[in-house]
Amino acid sequence: MAYWTDGNDNERIFWGTGNGYMVCVDAKTGQPCADFGPDASGMVDTMVGVPRANREDRDYLNAMLWGIHSPPLVVRDKVIHGSQVADRRITKEAIPGWVRAWDVRTGEHAWDFHTVPSSADEFGVDTWLNDAWRYSGNANVWSMLAGDNELGHVYLPTGTTTNDFTGADRLGDNLFSETLIAVDVETGQRVWHFQAVHHGLWDYDFPTHPNLVDVTVDGRDIKAIAQVSKQGFVYAFDRVTGDPIWPIEERPVPQETNIPGDVPSPTQPFPTKPAPFDYQGVTLDDLVDFTPEIRAMAVEAVEGFRLGPLFTPLDRPIGGVTRGTIMRPPTDGTVGWGGAAVDPETGMLYIPARNRPAVVQLYTPDPALSATVDYTHGAPEEQMLAGGGRARGPQMPQGLPLLKPPYSRMTAIDMNTGEHAWWVPTGEGNRYRNHPRLRDLNLPPLGGDNGTNGPLLTKTLLLYCLTAGGTNEGPRLVAYDKVDGTELASVDLPSGAIGTPMTYMVNGKQYIALTVGGGPRLIAFALPD
Repeated sequence: MAYWTDGNDNERIFWGTGNGYMVCVDAKTGQPCADFGPDASGMVDTMVGVPRANREDRDYLNAMLWGIHSPPLVVRDKVIHGSQVADRRITKEAIPGWVRAWDVRTGEHAWDFHTVPSSADEFGVDTWLNDAWRYSGNANVWSMLAGDNELGHVYLPTGTTTNDFTGADRLGDNLFSETLIAVDVETGQRVWHFQAVHHGLWDYDFPTHPNLVDVTVDGRDIKAIAQVSKQGFVYAFDRVTGDPIWPIEERPVPQETNIPGDVPSPTQPFPTKPAPFDYQGVTLDDLVDFTPEIRAMAVEAVEGFRLGPLFTPLDRPIGGVTRGTIMRPPTDGTVGWGGAAVDPETGMLYIPARNRPAVVQLYTPDPALSATVDYTHGAPEEQMLAGGGRARGPQMPQGLPLLKPPYSRMTAIDMNTGEHAWWVPTGEGNRYRNHPRLRDLNLPPLGGDNGTNGPLLTKTLLLYCLTAGGTNEGPRLVAYDKVDGTELASVDLPSGAIGTPMTYMVNGKQYIALTVGGGPRLIAFALPD
């Protein structure tokens, strides 16, 4: 949700709905805001005016659906939101993921930011070859936004454009997909932007909001913004000007692709600082080597798959030639929706990350279903089975891991220097340590016990929810030392966390609350008197 007040008695709560409405209620009563939206409804229809958006369309494979699945953001007197647009598409035509703003008092439409151009004279249209902007969609902010009330900026971390893993129908860099954009909240005009992935082919969209923090770099005070990415990068900028705090270099990346007509970007941006906060790419040296036998299993498991560094193009499987590309980080990233936490006093950024591989299975959709692309992903299960039930990725025997540990970690980065301060595995990884082939080995903590929730940072502690390690090896809430990552204490959870914890104080007593599964339920813990 988002909160707004005029500083007097007017307080409002805003949230978006899965079917594309923005709702406004009085914060004290919960009643709809009678002056927000038409007909005293307290709602505005955010689909109105968006190209190709069709509320009546319910065809799963072709759906031109639009929803709001993440919280909106209030900056000054505007409520701004991104959108959820279907991305497992069999059509090259899709809804453009425009970011929309509304007046908090009246619900009147304030502005749109076009993440996909809508006319031939818009900025960035030259990065869409063959007029692909006319039908392409997505490039939406499906996650969270960030804003600076003092500057009057709202920051948009966008996603991949249609189609996630193939780009023959949208040649070019495809601005503003996979881009961090600073927008003037009063006008909706671009202030600055940085594209992190050119002509994205890996679904490496920004999965979470950027963090705003003031830092001092080489004696210079900077109002900074730090955007963590699925790839394991932190992109750091002056949030006023958009200038990188440390150089970001365009480096050559692999070009070979077996997707007909596609042309990968010859270079991609690589931050020189901070260093990546998790592993990138897969080589034979990355395969697990707990024992020689397990190592041999891993080598056999990857036979026929394409290995390579970050930004290696995805192969479509061809019998006897390739089983696909093993990508790391996977499509849902080394960091997810939960994002990172930042300490405003020290400039330290804390990032939970996970280490897993993935293989995206591309297939040719049936033209009889109105498909307009040659290849897409997310084949219906019956089609997978009809094709022999092929595995989606390399399979290790008996549930063993494919890659070397750690399988999850927490990393602390000093954003004043760009240096890693420390990292620790999150959890012991007992689901692996207790494996019959591993339990007699003297293994260090392996990690792999992290969920998808985000960290909670206080003045004294870093708190995070793990999926294992409690009294009965169940989920737990863990407190870490902010200085060195030492685990200080934990408390069992009744079921796995499904959201980021939050903390608050009432009458001098501090509480930690979070949502967990099994209902879901909202639970709260209180610190001792």
